[in-house]
Amino acid sequence: MCYENFYKNFEKISNFFFAIGLVFERFLAPRSQFFEKVNGLGVLGRFSCSSDFDLTDNTSSSVFVMRTRTTVALSWRILANKSFSSFSVTPNRLVKSSFGCLDRPDIWCPSPLPSGHTAAEIDGKSIANEIKATLATEVCNMKNSIGKVPGLGLILVGKRKDSLSFVRIKKKACEQVRIASVIIQLPEDCTQDEVLNVISTLNHKESVHGILVQLPIPNHLCEERIIKAVNVEKDVDGFHPVNMGNLAMTGREPLFVPCASRGCIEVLNRCNVEILGKKAVVIGRSMIGGLPTSLLLQRHHATVTVVHAFTKNPEEITCEADILVSNVGVPNFVRGHWLKPGVVVIDMGSTLVKEKNSSHVIGDVCYEEAIRKASAITPVPGGVGPVTISMLLFNTLEAAKRAYQWTQQS
Repeated sequence: MCYENFYKNFEKISNFFFAIGLVFERFLAPRSQFFEKVNGLGVLGRFSCSSDFDLTDNTSSSVFVMRTRTTVALSWRILANKSFSSFSVTPNRLVKSSFGCLDRPDIWCPSPLPSGHTAAEIDGKSIANEIKATLATEVCNMKNSIGKVPGLGLILVGKRKDSLSFVRIKKKACEQVRIASVIIQLPEDCTQDEVLNVISTLNHKESVHGILVQLPIPNHLCEERIIKAVNVEKDVDGFHPVNMGNLAMTGREPLFVPCASRGCIEVLNRCNVEILGKKAVVIGRSMIGGLPTSLLLQRHHATVTVVHAFTKNPEEITCEADILVSNVGVPNFVRGHWLKPGVVVIDMGSTLVKEKNSSHVIGDVCYEEAIRKASAITPVPGGVGPVTISMLLFNTLEAAKRAYQWTQQS
């Protein structure tokens, strides 16, 4: 009975404050801080009284008490000059934007960018060189310790110019850190069984610890069957269903994380970009880039939204991003007005654009426009690409460590 009386009185007081706040919001411009607080108290009160409670029921009474306690705490925050703008309030719900305590900032708001601002360019080559230097030392220590080195098997089907270029880059990177590599090239018209036989041979070869099938492959081959045929313990690309499934499941750890996605997180970490609690938007949901990147960002406790071909008004979503990752392979797809000032842009896309007398690689993000809005951005080329190659080397070394049961202390 005491709850019922308190509830009725509290509802009247809340409605009174709410009405006063609305009046002053309507007729005073700008509103004073005092009446903003009055309106805030009214809305909070209405939040507490917004549901129909049966106060004779113990469960409903407990819920009402919990809401009232929350309201009192937040009311104290308002009266103590704490910010109220970081809450989203409606008559039926109050949503706090982070898991931090009340005294911490609720929403990260980048500082206003000065006119003539230019984003910091993230040097992926330098990051990749640092990683490769560390890997080279570990490979050397492994060889001195047990007389073994990691081995990577590269399977290339056909003669696509971009695929040939990527395979050459990966082989050169292996040589730089003293990882053994072998390239097996098959003709464009090879059969499915021929590819599977090569994979089976590498699966059973002890000196090969990682297997990579260079994608894309010709249309007559089944990509899913080929990827699944790779031994999960040698799947350094991280695309095997077991590795992808474990990446998606809380509490499970994949043996390998896809290289491009791991490279994206590595870039953010090395640039001291906070991920936890931030709004991250990933454009694209391919198995190679967008999907695993969104899963990995969730593992780092970002609030992730995926934009794809059927997303309506994508620019409205990207404008809210603290971290924007794009991997769709469409040159200059993301324009400057899609970006929030201070956003960190990770451009994972790369497309070879041919002109009359030359050709060059262009990313998904319009670089010239983005540098005026972003706080930091990866260029194309020279951004995520080199770090992705380093992550392939990292995965290959991890596979060898696992196979030989070797650690730095061995």
